[in-house]
Amino acid sequence: MEQGQVPLRLRSLAGLFLRLGLSAFGGPAAHIAMMEEEVVRRRRWMDHATFLDLLGLCNLLPGPNSTELAIFIGRTLAGWRGLVLAGLCFIVPAALLTLGFAALYVHFGRLPAAQGFLLGIKPVVLAIVAQAVWNLGRSALRTRRNVLLGLGVLAASFLGIQEALLILGAGLLSLLLAQPRPEASALGLALLPLPGLPVLAAPFSLGGLFWVFLKVGATLFGSGYVLIAFLRTDLVHHLHWLTETQLLDAVAVGQVTPGPVFTTATFIGFLLGSWRGALVATTAIFLPAFLLVGAGAFFLPRIRKSPALSAFMQGVNAAAVGLMATALWDLGQATLASPWTLALGLAAAWLLIRQRVNTTWVIFGGGLAGYLLHLGR
Repeated sequence: MEQGQVPLRLRSLAGLFLRLGLSAFGGPAAHIAMMEEEVVRRRRWMDHATFLDLLGLCNLLPGPNSTELAIFIGRTLAGWRGLVLAGLCFIVPAALLTLGFAALYVHFGRLPAAQGFLLGIKPVVLAIVAQAVWNLGRSALRTRRNVLLGLGVLAASFLGIQEALLILGAGLLSLLLAQPRPEASALGLALLPLPGLPVLAAPFSLGGLFWVFLKVGATLFGSGYVLIAFLRTDLVHHLHWLTETQLLDAVAVGQVTPGPVFTTATFIGFLLGSWRGALVATTAIFLPAFLLVGAGAFFLPRIRKSPALSAFMQGVNAAAVGLMATALWDLGQATLASPWTLALGLAAAWLLIRQRVNTTWVIFGGGLAGYLLHLGR
């Protein structure tokens, strides 16, 4: 690309990712498919092999994969300015929409109509998590070793061990089993017994909020839905800043809006600290994605050829399945409290997993069902 073409490419990148940020419903897989259609097929900005290389590296990084892919596309096509521009244009529209929903929730969340709509959405959110567990489990738990790793993480998470430590430990254990070298074994034995750094109950502060979401953005592997498990542990159980119901409502809004699921952070930040909290939480959770993609651009050739990293990621993905299953179990107990919510959750799971109905339509359908049921009471 010639230097004179850069401004035009930057404008084109901005226009594309602003539109995707406003219209990319359906979760990360749908986002990636839309990017492939626009960048490879329609605009021919890169070939399919290059697109797959970028996607493969994003799958090795913690954080929101589809957002990281948008950032990586911008970096590849227009350098560092493209990296920043593509990421911001994909994130900001979704964050602003989520901010609007958060303001409405704070103002209307206790009204009967809003309660009915949200009550109908919650079982659908659980079905979405179940779909993620099913899809990731089919690819991550193909071997007996990975099944055992996933079950071990599931059991350990019920004992209250911190999620980041479980993911790191599963990755290291998978690496040790795949390549038992003395130096690797010593490293694994040194790291695995270390206790997780607990987040203790404390009064709300913007600094504490920044740290919680920065940690999530820098350590979350596997799927955006593992976000539920991370936030549950820190914000609900340790800090006591949120309730289970508020967390589910935040996840539901993150699903209803287009763009990254991680804009759930925007909703939670507004709930806890108004617009300043929304800005802090959104910045903190997405900042690691920009830094990691920037670093990954230098190491892509070496990472692609690393058997050790591949073995590590097998353990990470198995751990992600275990954590998601834990969150599904706990949140299901709190949500499926009546026959109709159970029926709605099962119907949503059938539509998502068997019929492959778009996530957005199922969420709106669940909300409408909850609203109508609430009106009939």
